[in-house]
Amino acid sequence: MDTEYHRAQASPERFCGLFLDPTNHTHDEFQKAFGPETADSVFRSLYRTSRDDRHYRQIVPEKILCDRDAKKYAFRLRDDRIIETVCIRRRTGTTICLSTQVGCAVRCRFCRSGRQGLIRNLRASEIVQQLLFADEGVNRIVFMGVGEPLHNYDEVIRSIRILRDRKGLNFPTDGISISTVGPVGPLASLREEHLKIQLVLSLHATDQATRDYLVPGMAGYAINEVVSMAMDYGRRHGRTIEIAYLVLPGVNDRTEDLDRLIRWFSGKDVVVNLMRYNGEPSADFKAAPRKSLEGFRSRLESNEVRATIRKSMGNSIEAACGQLAIR
Repeated sequence: MDTEYHRAQASPERFCGLFLDPTNHTHDEFQKAFGPETADSVFRSLYRTSRDDRHYRQIVPEKILCDRDAKKYAFRLRDDRIIETVCIRRRTGTTICLSTQVGCAVRCRFCRSGRQGLIRNLRASEIVQQLLFADEGVNRIVFMGVGEPLHNYDEVIRSIRILRDRKGLNFPTDGISISTVGPVGPLASLREEHLKIQLVLSLHATDQATRDYLVPGMAGYAINEVVSMAMDYGRRHGRTIEIAYLVLPGVNDRTEDLDRLIRWFSGKDVVVNLMRYNGEPSADFKAAPRKSLEGFRSRLESNEVRATIRKSMGNSIEAACGQLAIR
């Protein structure tokens, strides 16, 4: 160990070679094993050097597609699985949508990501490296790509700690969001973490039967408990909760749906983010007309519920919400 320690101090690059997967380790883990000076040097080498110098990749860009607003990366993993990552360019900067799993067990009926079910979880390094190798000047991270983040709880939390570490990327907490369908156990655990990241609850329904149909992987979780747990997270951490609500004509846009949203969120520190369906029209689903979305938003706002209509970006390269897949 002494020999390895001094070798590491002399050459952080050679130190990294001692580990098969260095970006899977936190600064604290490096420090406990090799001391603070070497840990600091290693983190600078890992996260503040040219991407071309990183020879320990767990993911490799396989294909890149671009349109005016978005860039989609297809990354090949070491087991030859492919995941997709999207960068969205806005006037306020660039948002990256990170994947957390290969496939997804939730199987939302309006989303392509879960059509093959869950294949495996991503390691923290595979999550972190999506950001490292998407060179876009990112100022906001959303765990909103392929997979349900809270079904891969330990690796997602580890990746956040790595991303936030002041010795490395030092990514600001306010710029990180987890988007989740709200599995209650992991959501309760997230409430107890000292991270204070932003929370997005993918709700998409207001009654149990409709949610069980749209989000079959959440069947058995009481919708009222899911909403309550998300609101509790916001109160505990002083965060505005974002509610993602995909408006599907004839499915979840009824008067009673509006009434329930108003009952839950009127006067609360919540923003309801109304979304349009990005898939192919079918007998089950079609995109809501803009006028309908505006009417839905107007009714919410007139009852003291803050609401926005999310602009869909990346449709031409299949990079919009619900379009990401595994290949």
